[in-house]
Amino acid sequence: MQIGWKLDNSYSRLPKIFFTEIAPTPVDAPEIAIFNDSLADTLELNAKELNSPKGAAIFAGNELPEGSTPIAQAYAGHQFGNFTKLGDGRAVLLGEQVTPTGERFDVQLKGSGPTPYSRRGDGRAALGPMLREYIISEAMHALGIPTTRSLAVVTTGETTYRETALPGAILTRIAASHLRFGTFQFAANFTSLDELRVLADYAIDRHYPEILESSENRYLLLLQEVIKRQAALIAKWQLVGFIHGVMNTDNMTISGETIDYGPCAFMNEYDPGTVYSSIDVQGRYAFGNQPYMGGWNLARFTESLLPLLHENENQAIELAQEAISSYNLLYHESWFTGMRAKLGLFNEEKEDETLIQDLLNIMLKFDADYTNTFRVLTSNTSNDEKMFDSEEFARWEQQWKARLDRQEESKEAAVQLMRDSNPAVIPRNHLVEEALEAAVQHQDYSVMEQLLKVLSKPYEHTLEQTKYCTVPASDGPYQTFCGT
Repeated sequence: MQIGWKLDNSYSRLPKIFFTEIAPTPVDAPEIAIFNDSLADTLELNAKELNSPKGAAIFAGNELPEGSTPIAQAYAGHQFGNFTKLGDGRAVLLGEQVTPTGERFDVQLKGSGPTPYSRRGDGRAALGPMLREYIISEAMHALGIPTTRSLAVVTTGETTYRETALPGAILTRIAASHLRFGTFQFAANFTSLDELRVLADYAIDRHYPEILESSENRYLLLLQEVIKRQAALIAKWQLVGFIHGVMNTDNMTISGETIDYGPCAFMNEYDPGTVYSSIDVQGRYAFGNQPYMGGWNLARFTESLLPLLHENENQAIELAQEAISSYNLLYHESWFTGMRAKLGLFNEEKEDETLIQDLLNIMLKFDADYTNTFRVLTSNTSNDEKMFDSEEFARWEQQWKARLDRQEESKEAAVQLMRDSNPAVIPRNHLVEEALEAAVQHQDYSVMEQLLKVLSKPYEHTLEQTKYCTVPASDGPYQTFCGT
C-alpha cells in the first residue's frame, strides 16, 4: 500500500539565501510514541502504513519520504526585544504535502539534529517538551484556534542532555507554512530588495492569493491581511486564557497560526500579570501583555516591508503607520465580540464593555479560575469559588441577567451561544504534567491518550469532563521551559 506522499518543495525554489539544504541526522532506534490518525487523514496520508516502523524511520529522519528535499530555513527575530540572526537550529523541513484539494501543508521534523543555524546547540529535543507541544497544539485545534499541529512524536533511542539526561524525541509538525515575521526581518536586513520582493510575492501566492486579483498595492494588502489575522488570533488566545510565553517575532507566523509551544500554558486564576515561562523574568509576555506585544511584533514586521510599500520612504512610512494603527481596533473588536458571546450576548449595548470589565475585576479580586467562571455561568451550576457568594458578584449577576432579558433571543439561545464559546475543559497545567510524567518516566501513554480524548471535545459540557475541570489548590511557582 502507498503512504500517500504528494510532496512539493516550493520554498526551496526561493533564493538560496533563505535556506540551507541539509538532511536530518539519523538516530539509533526510532519508535513511534504517539501518532495522530485524524491529522494523517486530513493530509490524505495512509495512517496504517505510517503508524509503523517504516513511519517511525521517516518521522525520525532516518529515511526521507518520496519527493522530499530537506532544508533548514533561515530567519531572524527580536527575542525578548533583542534583534538577532536565527534559523532552524534543530528542525528540518521535509517538504509540503499537497492534498487533492490543493491545500499545502509544511511537514517539519523538530529535534532532527544540528544545522548551520544551531549556534552551538545539539539540534535535538527531549521527549517531554515534544509531547507537550503535541498535547497543547491539538487542544488549540479543538478549541478552534488557528495552530500548527502535530502528526507524530518518535523516541530516538538516544539521550538528550539538558539540566539532566533525558530521553530524546522528534516531533513532526504540520503548518500552513513556517513563514515568520522573522523571515521577513531576515530578508529586510540580510538580503537584497529583489529577494525581499520575491519572498513577499511567495507569501502572497501561498497565503493570500486573492490579493493577486487586486489592482491595489499588493504589499500593503499583504500587510493589512497579516494584521487582521494576528489581531483575531491573539483575541482568541485571550478568550481562553492561553499564554504563549515566548512571543518573539520569529515565533509569529504570517499565516495567523499559533506556532512554538515551548513555555506555554493555560491560566488558572485570572490575573493579567500571569507568567509561566521560566525565561520571561520581566513579564514581557505576561497574559495581559500579549495584545500589546502582538502590536509591537506587527510593527517590526511592518518595518521589514517598508521598501516594498512605496519607493518614497516618507510615503512608505505613512502607509505603514495607517495600516498598523488599525491593529488595536481590530483586536478590540475581536476580543469584545468573543467576550459578549461568552456571556450569551447577541447584540451590542454601550454598557457591555463595563459589564465585562466589572466581571474581570471581580474575578481578579477573588482569584477566580478563568475557565471555570465562564463554565459555571454557562451551566448555572454551583461552584465552591468564593467569588460566587460575594456581594460584588450578586450585584453583577443581577445586571447581567437584566441585560440578557433585554435582547430578543431566547434564554435557550443565549445558553447555547455560551456553550459554544466557553470551553468546559482546557489542558490544565497539572493534567499536562501528569500525562508527561506517566509517559516520560513510566512509558505509560494511556494518561496522555485519555487527556487528548477529553480535550478533543472542549465544548461538550458533559458530566464525564467534570474531573478534568478541577483546579489544583495552587499553581504555586509553576514554570514551563522552552526545551532547548
